[in-house]
Amino acid sequence: MGAIYRREMGAFFTSGLAYVFLSVFFLFSGYFFYAGTLQSGTTDTSAMFNALFLVVLFLIPILTMRLLSEEKKQKTDQGLLTAPIGLWSIVLGKYFAALTLFIIAESISFVYALILSAYGTVVWATLIANYFAMLILGAAFIAVGLFISSLTENQMASAVASFLALMLLYMLDEIEQSISIEFIQKILSALSFYSRFTEFTMGIFNLSSVIFYISAVFIFNFFTVRILEKRRWS
Repeated sequence: MGAIYRREMGAFFTSGLAYVFLSVFFLFSGYFFYAGTLQSGTTDTSAMFNALFLVVLFLIPILTMRLLSEEKKQKTDQGLLTAPIGLWSIVLGKYFAALTLFIIAESISFVYALILSAYGTVVWATLIANYFAMLILGAAFIAVGLFISSLTENQMASAVASFLALMLLYMLDEIEQSISIEFIQKILSALSFYSRFTEFTMGIFNLSSVIFYISAVFIFNFFTVRILEKRRWS
């Protein structure tokens, strides 16, 4: 797994994708920090994190689109699948490389907190809760994007399909409100990514939401492994 991880981290930076991803994330987070925190005269960064949900929804597909689709397009996946390495190691190596880049991007929030600390008292518990919420949300989204990347050799198709899938997860709350059947409403509510995320931004720590996101990470990585396993023996 370590070799795959180092290879993917190197590919992110040599391809320039890491610089684009980080630049766009820093640009939007900086804007929301200024508009939602500094201009409001508050040290609460919850508004910034809440606004970043949609930014993450757009950026994650770009981050994950090449992880497996590029291997398939360049026919390097066959060498990878026949190498003496477990499929979980392949998937997790790529997954953790993308997650590391996301963590680097998100960590800019601590720089903003240090800026705020020069002007007032930062509620670190709230900041860390928001950071953690964004972290597990991004972790789940990356797992979804990696799975979709394993289904196609076209990077653009992977990015578009990932975006549509994440947008659907975002819109579950609105879909729930338009349906009158109670048991379907309960299912959609239980699967809502956005409402669980906003719980954290409002200062509510819900263990079930943490388990939900971690479960999503495992399930979609498991699906990715199954796709690779099918390709290995086909």
